[in-house]
Amino acid sequence: MEAYRDQYATLFNNGNGVVVLGISMDPDTALASWARDAKFPMTFVSDTGHAIASAYGVYDDKTSSYSRIVFVIAPNGKVTYRSKFNVMSADAYTTLGNEVKKASIR
Repeated sequence: MEAYRDQYATLFNNGNGVVVLGISMDPDTALASWARDAKFPMTFVSDTGHAIASAYGVYDDKTSSYSRIVFVIAPNGKVTYRSKFNVMSADAYTTLGNEVKKASIR
């Protein structure tokens, strides 16, 4: 998540015309404290009941964990990009930035 924070301006147009949500199974109080202390510019959502993760097909019942999947959703609500995100790959960030840009001009 730190890479999203550190590249927020370029990946997400500094939040102009883009909403970035990080979804976690952590409780809201812990999540809010962590995000505030780390100075994240995006919003985090607590999904302790796994409803969001289940709806998007990224919750694994067997391991009780989320898959690290990134979605880009256009203003019309359509998912325009979905990818298992490799945080160690520079190409993954380039692709994500391009997909965000494409979705925002549709």
